[in-house]
Amino acid sequence: MRASQLVAPQRSEMVDLPTPDPGPGEVLVRLGVCGVCASELHPWADGVASYPHRFGHEPAGVVVAVGPGVERLREGDRVTGLFNRAYADLCLADATLLLPIPDDVADENALGEPLACLVNAQRRTPIELADRVALVGLGYMGLGLLQLLKLRGPSRIVAIDVREETRQRALALGADEACHPADLPPEYALTEFRHWQSDRGFDVVVEASGTQPGLDLAGKLVRAHGVLSILGYHQGGPRQVDVGMWNWKAIDVVNAHVRRRADLLESMRIGLELEAKGLIDLGSLVSHRYALDEVDRAYADLRDKPPGFVKAVIRP
Repeated sequence: MRASQLVAPQRSEMVDLPTPDPGPGEVLVRLGVCGVCASELHPWADGVASYPHRFGHEPAGVVVAVGPGVERLREGDRVTGLFNRAYADLCLADATLLLPIPDDVADENALGEPLACLVNAQRRTPIELADRVALVGLGYMGLGLLQLLKLRGPSRIVAIDVREETRQRALALGADEACHPADLPPEYALTEFRHWQSDRGFDVVVEASGTQPGLDLAGKLVRAHGVLSILGYHQGGPRQVDVGMWNWKAIDVVNAHVRRRADLLESMRIGLELEAKGLIDLGSLVSHRYALDEVDRAYADLRDKPPGFVKAVIRP
């Protein structure tokens, strides 16, 4: 089998490895696709603790062999789930951390790990009918969450990003308004103390940018006693927040991330069901596809955002 591994910052190489045999409770999966996640961008660019290192944790593929004791899955089943080192032809996975992909759901719609993270974020973020919602950051995760937000019945969704093309995508997906951060109407950003004690602002603000400016803006947009949900994956150094403003506005701050595997698998199951029913379409956000020997180019494009870029996948 072939695999891509990182051997130095921003430098991967292809290696030939023996085909592994699944042990008790394991299955061997032939990868059809694996998403390229922004959470891996910082370690790819700046280095990891030891080399070689294998990335890839957003896989979907087909079971080609099962180990002793595995009864729920069989050869030929299409699966997704929680397993790593998936920039490869083949990958071992714990059978208990896999879910079958519905027949009518394409592989690119069934990237289980980000799907689970998005559904978890929605489940953790309290949104009531007719709430006013702002979404800061319109990458793959932001645009994916926008589709889930629509299912909760908000009265208005304002999508915010520096890129014109992702703002247009947000409008096509159902956002009521799309703005550049520099062009927000003055009444949206509550920058003065007198505003903090008013009814101005958004009931729920989701920060999905993973950046300091995005986090700053999200804090300003949320109304007094509103909800600020942090979906963005913040890496590359600490962040600062205006705790004084958060205190005075008496907001609820939600960490939209979760690490419990049981929660992730349940959210993954829900997400796959929503995909199967046509209620969401994350596959439509996949914009760039790369071969197994093009992992470095995929990460570079994720960093540099060429025209049209939203989501990259590796297709071995």
